Amino acid sequence: MRAMRTRWVRPAAAIAVASAALGVVPAAGDGPGPAEVVVYSTLERELSGPVFDAYPPKIGGVVRPEFDPKGRKTVGLTDRIIAESGSPRCDLFWNSEVLCTVRLRQKGLLAPFRPPGAGRIPDRYQARDGTWYGFAARARVLLVNTELVREADRPRSVRDLADPRWKGKAGLSLPLVGTGATHAACLFAAWGDDEAKAFYRAVKANEARVYPGNGGVAEAVGAGKIAFGLTDTDDAVKEVAAGRPVAIVYPDRDPGGLGTLFVPNTIALIAGSPHAREAAALADRLLSADVEADLVNGPAAMIPLIGGDQARARVETPDTVPPMRVDYEEAARAWDRAAAFLAGEFAR
Repeated sequence: MRAMRTRWVRPAAAIAVASAALGVVPAAGDGPGPAEVVVYSTLERELSGPVFDAYPPKIGGVVRPEFDPKGRKTVGLTDRIIAESGSPRCDLFWNSEVLCTVRLRQKGLLAPFRPPGAGRIPDRYQARDGTWYGFAARARVLLVNTELVREADRPRSVRDLADPRWKGKAGLSLPLVGTGATHAACLFAAWGDDEAKAFYRAVKANEARVYPGNGGVAEAVGAGKIAFGLTDTDDAVKEVAAGRPVAIVYPDRDPGGLGTLFVPNTIALIAGSPHAREAAALADRLLSADVEADLVNGPAAMIPLIGGDQARARVETPDTVPPMRVDYEEAARAWDRAAAFLAGEFAR
């Protein structure tokens, strides 16, 4: 990723300086200063923040990114958007997963748009009504400690979390937040409630260790605290890059299997937001091949969905691994039921 420094826009003086530097033009009706486009981002500050600095869009305003409350993952900002729906404050939602984006769509809180690169994004990673678009995905993978597990014995499926031979030796992130929640909702949609509940009960009975986030799972595998864990490719790649004795397994890739879940970042515009025009221009910029390429080529090693010559995937993609077939709308409808059950099983 190119060298970048992050600027956070807050006081009026800072807005004026940034506006002059970027050559932006004040939006009509926003007073003497430029429009302040508010972006809620659930992608980590160290990954999404520099993007705003590297690509200062001439959108008729300045960008004010705000990030997830610590420990709340995607749920915190999603709840804020819902709470503010009567008088929206957020203009654009950059979500590091897709479940909560679809939940907002189902509540009628997103506005349709069509970025120039929409035709390059696979249909399964964009909304039929144009209210959200996916890019820069991560895969849900099994990270295995190669010193604790021989290659011939490596787990091959998410169901191995419940296999008695791994009792007390496997781990996963809390399935109530982030991509862990997305994965859980997708399993409820794919398997049905009864089978999904039986799976998570078996995981709990198998004494799988539950970590607050995917990074903790990957670190535990790298340190040899568990034999393997279910995590995301960006966290798995960090352990590989650090020289830990680990290997990435893409689960359920055998013919006829469930497939590996790929979770895209998503961009959505908030219905009734105060700076809809400027937010749409920013969305067009974010959903571009070169922005995605920086996320793909950067430390998170994300997976290109828009494509382009600059994006060199360092992990496997839906072109090389059978993707899990997901109905995100059904997964979002299943979430309230899944969350109530998972909270009873896993929340402390």
